[in-house]
Amino acid sequence: MKKFITTLLIVCAVCSTAAAQQDTTKTSKRLPRIDRGINENKFVFKGESMVGLTVSYGTLESEDSDIALIVDNINMRGSMFSIKPHYGFFYRDNHAIGVRLGYSYANGELGNAGLNLGAANDINLSIGNLGYSNRSFSAGIYHRSYMAIDRKGRFGLFAEWELSGQMGRSAFSYMSGETTTKSVSENYRLKLSFAPGLAVYIFPNVCASVSFGLGGLQYKHIRQYDADHNFVGKRDYSKLQFGLNLAEINIGVNVHLWSKKNNK
Repeated sequence: MKKFITTLLIVCAVCSTAAAQQDTTKTSKRLPRIDRGINENKFVFKGESMVGLTVSYGTLESEDSDIALIVDNINMRGSMFSIKPHYGFFYRDNHAIGVRLGYSYANGELGNAGLNLGAANDINLSIGNLGYSNRSFSAGIYHRSYMAIDRKGRFGLFAEWELSGQMGRSAFSYMSGETTTKSVSENYRLKLSFAPGLAVYIFPNVCASVSFGLGGLQYKHIRQYDADHNFVGKRDYSKLQFGLNLAEINIGVNVHLWSKKNNK
């Protein structure tokens, strides 16, 4: 009986060893991971620095808005402008960290508007003499990753994450009878945002770019005051939202303080 058990144990050990060798053989025969060479093409080299400027500007008129299809006699106009200088350092090939400052201004006016949904709905509303303006300043840090899409590294795509803080002041005015009523709010915002984009070298050391804001996570604190700057109330809210924001389509130019691309 003992000999039978010993023989059985030896057979099991041999089978286990053979199975392990077979698994090792199968593993060694697996196809190697395909290297597509995505990181081989360098768009920017380690050790370079860049300074840049991003500017955005947009206007809105009554004729540009689809709301004119349901609103009669609308007289509306507005504009938005922002300018954001920044500095970045490439701590490794195609990867940079940097700081960015910003200033933005927006204003809008609604002279008059009439809402008429027809006799069947019996809704007829008229509003007018509304005004809004906002000025804000921001500062933030960002991380940007590039990927060259051609062998010479002239065209590239990038993805950018930015953590920024913003403070600003907004004013809202409207007509109440024959009197103009005003209110003021102070706005504070903390935001983590994501923006992909496209970049191209127009000169050896000058790169043009366009980026598209796709939203992110933000927290906002608002304090409301009346025309005499008496405190009225406050509001806090947070929001997580991803989607194309037409107000955050930015066109920029980056100047590389030196370029190793010239020596490659």
